[in-house]
Amino acid sequence: MTYDSHNVFSKILRKEIPCQPFYEDDFVLSFSDLNPLAPVHLLIIPKNNYISFDDFSEKASSEEIAGFFFCHWKSSKESKHFSIRVSIDHKSWGGCTPG
Repeated sequence: MTYDSHNVFSKILRKEIPCQPFYEDDFVLSFSDLNPLAPVHLLIIPKNNYISFDDFSEKASSEEIAGFFFCHWKSSKESKHFSIRVSIDHKSWGGCTPG
């Protein structure tokens, strides 16, 4: 499987599709979900081209991986929500349906 540069997350990163950013650094973008299932529902995506969480885990630098999980902590702290649920959708059977 190859990376699809026309997927919805790539378009968000290129600012072709607007989003409500919550946190951003060199490695990740965190933004509000358009159809939230909780008072604070954020999506956190890596900025480099990965096709799945397996691909990210295998190919990302240690700085990217640390940045990804730091973003989870930072987003939770800044949103003032003291509990956080981390869900990693993986491919279509995980509920991930990027267009």
